[in-house]
Amino acid sequence: MKGHVHVAGVGGVGMSALAQALVWSGARVTGSDRLWDRGVEMPVWEGLRRAGVELVRQDGSGVDGETVAVAYSTAVEEGNPDFAAARRCGVALRHRAELLAELAEGKRVAAVAGTAGKTTTTGMAGWVLEQTGMDPTVVNGGGLVDWARGGLLGNARKGGETWVLEVDESDRSLLRFRPAWSVLTNISQDHFSLEEVRALFREYAGRVTEGVVCGEGVAEVLRGATGAELVEVPTVLEEGSGGAWRGLWRGRWVGVAQPGRHNALNAVLAAELCARMGAEEGAVAEALGRFGGVQRRMERVDAGRGRVRVYDDYAHNPAKVGAAWAAARAAGGGGRVLGVWRPHGFKPLREMMEGFAETFSGAMGEGDCLWVLPVYYAGGTTTADVRAEDLTGRVRERGRRAEAAEGYEDVLEGLVREAREGDTVVVMGARDPGLSGLAREADRRLNGEERRKEYA
Repeated sequence: MKGHVHVAGVGGVGMSALAQALVWSGARVTGSDRLWDRGVEMPVWEGLRRAGVELVRQDGSGVDGETVAVAYSTAVEEGNPDFAAARRCGVALRHRAELLAELAEGKRVAAVAGTAGKTTTTGMAGWVLEQTGMDPTVVNGGGLVDWARGGLLGNARKGGETWVLEVDESDRSLLRFRPAWSVLTNISQDHFSLEEVRALFREYAGRVTEGVVCGEGVAEVLRGATGAELVEVPTVLEEGSGGAWRGLWRGRWVGVAQPGRHNALNAVLAAELCARMGAEEGAVAEALGRFGGVQRRMERVDAGRGRVRVYDDYAHNPAKVGAAWAAARAAGGGGRVLGVWRPHGFKPLREMMEGFAETFSGAMGEGDCLWVLPVYYAGGTTTADVRAEDLTGRVRERGRRAEAAEGYEDVLEGLVREAREGDTVVVMGARDPGLSGLAREADRRLNGEERRKEYA
């Protein structure tokens, strides 16, 4: 793409990945973000600069008569100053997925979709194809730990004509893509009713040209909706040590080091996709064994040295919260789990309140504890009619320990008061850029020198 493209909300993980891909295409790229304006320190700013993106204030000044497009995501609200500037200058407003689909046009695209697991599965597939010499271009919704080095963000990789993309159902933007192959990890209720989700994925499957690698039960939903081959991978899993699982794939066991049954499922799906794209089976299995994980997807932040294990995870809906809690339990050998969660919006919490209450109370054991932070609010118009206390009250009614926290410091004080050697802490939530820092501060306070003396 030629000319100047301005990216609104460039600090978001999906938007920062798009910004990098636009730079590779030859565009001059500027980006704005209200967190940048507020002076919020985040590694993404330096990573974007290193990638060739110029950061400007989100006041419309990044848009002028030379701008060919303003890129936005569904998370960017209508009153954004960059939108007003685009309309004033006659510049096209283009959704993130629309631009990404245009960049991928003419490439051999492997897309990863599904209600849960798509970021991790995309990361696994991109990693395996890189390690097996296929030089993929990857645009993902999360940074790979192994790629996020030397100032790189790790959520995008510049490669050749094979493209691996995460595509999103939450705003129906996956319908902009026509991939050769796709993974469809699972189908469950999240942003829409289950009936709507099934109809959406059936429509999407009809746009896939060669084949869809399916999680268990998905092929039956898609049958008759697509002329592409449906490849449902059998689910034969077993648990290993440290909470890691592995899956039986084409007669061999494959898996990754990250804990959780769901990661074994993701690994099997990624393996099948890579084999269908031309990677050799033995090399696929070997590469998965070296996979370092995705940032904020059961990312262990205590570097394996902590007396208290600390994980950082993006879990934001009931299914993902349940999977993260189960993975934390398994990683700790069945010991106590201390969970921290931040709702990522008022509407999701309101609409899935009972699902969250059931999931948390069902996943928690006798000694476990949950802290729920205030609903994350980044600005804009919304109805603030639910609170953390609404959820913690429901969890307590079900016989589990849950507290509504006033903020980060309240959570940290609670963890220091409660945690003991052998516990596992998992910090969960989406959108709030401070959650990763909270997890790392929890590690410092729980596993730092002074606390180690207590354990001794």
